[in-house]
Amino acid sequence: MKPATKAKLIALVGGWIVKLLCATLRFRIQDPDGFLQMPHTVKMTGLFWHNRLFILPWLYSHYMSRRDCPRHSKALTSASKDGEILAAFLARFDIGAIRGSSSRRGAVAMLEMVRTSEAGYDIAITPDGPRGPKYKLNAGVITLAQKAKSPPLPIVVSYSRYWQLKSWDAFQIPKPFSRVDVTLLPLETIPDTDTEEAFEAQRARLEKIMRDAHHIDS
Repeated sequence: MKPATKAKLIALVGGWIVKLLCATLRFRIQDPDGFLQMPHTVKMTGLFWHNRLFILPWLYSHYMSRRDCPRHSKALTSASKDGEILAAFLARFDIGAIRGSSSRRGAVAMLEMVRTSEAGYDIAITPDGPRGPKYKLNAGVITLAQKAKSPPLPIVVSYSRYWQLKSWDAFQIPKPFSRVDVTLLPLETIPDTDTEEAFEAQRARLEKIMRDAHHIDS
C-alpha cells in the first residue's frame, strides 16, 4: 500500500473515531473577549499545547467557524510520515495543512504560513510540537506573529476525565461523555523586536500566559 493511501485510510478511520467520541462530549466554551463574534477578517494564530490536540478539529469546525461567519484554517504539521497522516486527518474536518517543523522544511513552512495568513486563513500551531520539550513555546510562533501580523490566540483546554498516553507530551484523550472546558484567551499583539533579548522576552511572556492558564508550574 502506498504511503499516501495508507495515510488516507488511517485518517478516515481516525476521523470517524474522533467524530463519534466528540459527539458525546459536553463542551463549555468561555470567550470573555468575544472572539467568536468578531468578523472572519480578524486574523489569528490559534495556539494549542500538543497534548490537547485531540479536540482541535472538532472545536474549530463546530464552534469557531460558524455558518454566518465561516473561517478557514490551515495547521502546521511535521514533514514526517506522522505529519502526513495528521494532514490527511485534518482534511476530514476541512482543515488544510502546512508541512514543516523547526528541523525539517522550517524556512519553507514559515514562508508558507506567512503567505497563508496574508491570504486570510487562520493558522493553528501546537507551539511545543512536534517533539517538545513539553510546554516549551517554540520561537517560531513569535516570528510568525511578527512577520504575518497575525496575533496569537491562546486556547486553553481541560477535560473532566481523560486517558493519558505514555508519550513525550503525555497526550490526553477525553473519555466519552466527559466535559471539555475551553477558554479563548485574548488575542496577543506581538510587537516587532530589534534585539535577541526583546524577542526572547516576548517568547517567554507568551509561554507564561499559556502555562499559567493551564496551571502548569515553571
